[in-house]
Amino acid sequence: MKHRRHWLSFAAASLALAAAAPTLAQEAPVYRFSPVNQYGLELTARYWNPIIEYITAKSGVKLQLKIGRTSADTTAYVLANEVEFVFSNHLFSPDRDHLGWKVFGRRQTPPIHSQIVVLADSPYQKLEQLANLSVAFPGPEALVAYKFSYAQLLNRNIPVEVVFGGNMDGAFAQLASGRVKAVGANSQLTEGWVKREGKKIRVLWQSDPLYDLALMASKNVPEKDLKAVAKAFADMGKDVQGVKILAASGNLVGLLPDASFVASNGSEYVSYRNFYKTAPPNLR
Repeated sequence: MKHRRHWLSFAAASLALAAAAPTLAQEAPVYRFSPVNQYGLELTARYWNPIIEYITAKSGVKLQLKIGRTSADTTAYVLANEVEFVFSNHLFSPDRDHLGWKVFGRRQTPPIHSQIVVLADSPYQKLEQLANLSVAFPGPEALVAYKFSYAQLLNRNIPVEVVFGGNMDGAFAQLASGRVKAVGANSQLTEGWVKREGKKIRVLWQSDPLYDLALMASKNVPEKDLKAVAKAFADMGKDVQGVKILAASGNLVGLLPDASFVASNGSEYVSYRNFYKTAPPNLR
């Protein structure tokens, strides 16, 4: 009888382990996805969450949105290895190249430009007229909207009071309120803000064309998972459901309906890397 009780206990334990095994086997890693804060927090989440849910469903790889209060906070997560996937152009400087982030895609949109803009009814017609005035930028990490545009002011010896808005919408809010006289901007985000807010602006300066931001993966992501995520992003614009999601999300932020994602090996971002070769030292 004693042996029978031992056998029953062993059998019960074995059955419990067997029942738990499928659950353990089914557990998969959850990867954090951090896009730079191009818009306010709520709008950023409304744009990205449907896309992330689609990519998770199609790839079988669980992604979870992780964004900070500002673009600088979000980039801090990246530099602290707290995320595994990003949508960014903040990782092309020489001191960040060694971190091992790999470009696997980009958003396919018309070329973007760095800009310095004022409201259409502003009295300012030339960059030189901004000397000693307040100019807003999204934040210190914004390559196109801050570093490219502020470098232009520094190279022309035009001193300004730098004001950070936390993201592009925050910077434009400073302009609309009269707190600042001009904004350093990403042209794509300028167009989106103009559409959403019904404002008119004047462009005082614009850079050469640049590619939209990159999709990148940490060196810690297994190749199998990276390939699955990369394929899901690249195929999204070819799938009926994916096209609908892209159009709906894009409409929220003022993107064209056909804005989608394409594969990339990173070669399109030479101009970003070249910027750091000649940029003022405090912007490198």
